[in-house]
Amino acid sequence: MYYNALLNNTMSAIAKETITFRLDRTKREALDAIAKELDRDRSYLLNEAIENYIEIYKWQIAEINLAIAEADAEDFASDEDVDTMFGRLNES
Repeated sequence: MYYNALLNNTMSAIAKETITFRLDRTKREALDAIAKELDRDRSYLLNEAIENYIEIYKWQIAEINLAIAEADAEDFASDEDVDTMFGRLNES
């Protein structure tokens, strides 16, 4: 839960920061080619990619936490429920 609060605060911050990281040449060239085609700069694309990455992992973490809560509550499908579902799938 702390992680989600941290991400929300980070995403809403207006201030920009500079970071440096290493990137394979082929990835940089591909990124630059995409930036050129979209008439955007490299920074824009990297920010967009990181934003998408964060959203995916926020969703995944939320789903994992939900599954853990369901497991802790022993909220499982019964054998009968599973058999019924597979029966419906096999009929299709």
